[in-house]
Amino acid sequence: MAEDRIEIKDLLLRGIVGINDWEREKPQDILVNITLFADLSPAGRSDDIADTVNYRTLTKQIITHVESAGRFTVEALAADVARLCLETPGVQRARVRVEKPGALRFARSVGVEIERTAADLA
Repeated sequence: MAEDRIEIKDLLLRGIVGINDWEREKPQDILVNITLFADLSPAGRSDDIADTVNYRTLTKQIITHVESAGRFTVEALAADVARLCLETPGVQRARVRVEKPGALRFARSVGVEIERTAADLA
């Protein structure tokens, strides 16, 4: 069976993430990229939104979480986003990349990328 994917690219949000006092004073840019692995063939046959992953609803949940979580590490924030993805019906695996643009001098961005399955939630 082919591995079907839904890509959510360059979701630019603002939230608190970091360990330094100055990083916790005001929201900063956080860039999120997500790949959802799911069987999309039922929706391909039926053309019915009920047969696929509702990525709009998921994206709203992710936005709300990132903007309010106040995590110390991008690793923890990425794990949170992966958990939200895997709690979404139909998602079998999720790849999540969370970046802090401008966090390092001379670097456009710094971030982490993780991949999780439902078994990793247990």
